[in-house]
Formats: sequence, C-alpha cells, structure tokens
Amino acid sequence: MNSNIYLVGFMATGKTSGGRILARKLNRRFLEMDEVIEAREGMPIVKIFSEKGEPYFRAAETQLLEEISRKNDLVVSCGGGVMCREENIKILKSSGIVVALDSSPEKIYARTKDETNRPLLNVPDPLKKITALLKVRAPYYAQAHFTVQTDLLDPPGVAEEVMARLPDSFVHGK
Repeated sequence: MNSNIYLVGFMATGKTSGGRILARKLNRRFLEMDEVIEAREGMPIVKIFSEKGEPYFRAAETQLLEEISRKNDLVVSCGGGVMCREENIKILKSSGIVVALDSSPEKIYARTKDETNRPLLNVPDPLKKITALLKVRAPYYAQAHFTVQTDLLDPPGVAEEVMARLPDSFVHGK
C-alpha cells in the first residue's frame, strides 16, 4: 500500500483547510484535487459543471486520481463526490488511507451559505440539497478507513484529530 492520505467527505467539512495543516505537520506535499482540475481546465469548477457537465468533471476527477495514486506521501483533499464512484474507492484504498470528514447539514450550510462557487448548492433550498446529497453519499463515505466528525473542530483541530487516528507508519514514516 502506498502512503497517501486521502481526505474525503462533503464540501465544507475541512478537507482543504485541515488538509493543508495536516500536510505541514507531517512534512508532506498537499494536493487539492479541485484546484488541480481547475488549473488544467482553465476554468472554475462551477463553469466546468455548467459548460461541460457533471459527468465530464467526474471523469476528469477519476483520471487525476489515477495519476495521484502513483505518487507517495501526499495529503490529498478530494472532491466531495469522488467517493461516489466504485472505481475511485478502489483507487483510493489501494494507494493510501481514506479519512472521511463529516459534518451536519446545518453546519455545512452555515459554512457555505455565502459562497457562489459551489455548483451543487446553486439551488433555491441549499440546506435541503445538502441533506439529500449527504443521505445519498453516506454509504460511500462510510467505506473510508475511519471518519472524523468536524462540526466542533476548526482546521487545526481537524488536522490534530486526523493525526491522532492515523496508523503510526503514516505519522512517523516507515
């Protein structure tokens, strides 16, 4: 097994902010999948969704994941829907440890309500959409190696909690 740490879960659960801190603490390179896709496509995710569609974006996500899986010692912030494809789960689990970050719909809504760059939440009732998406994605997120509840954690707290639950080999090297 490779030694990547994959942070999965719904948007606004701390994958990117907590992941950056975790990578710094573990002296690993941090990679944010959505940022890489945006750079490659030359446009923000919201525009990729509107111009090329969600299936195109999901295929780009899988392709990037395959590339990442061949690397080692990364902390990767995965897109919120990456676990919804069985092939992605296999790639993730075969190349590292998968940590699901979880928050309540209300907390996610509070963290995202003023943002316009979340294409899945550009709907009349974002809280209802968050709740529905979480219900659909829960069985996928449950396949992670372990879950960290982040409602009461700030980004440094997310990093600390993940570190505390990682196997020693991921924290102290092999």
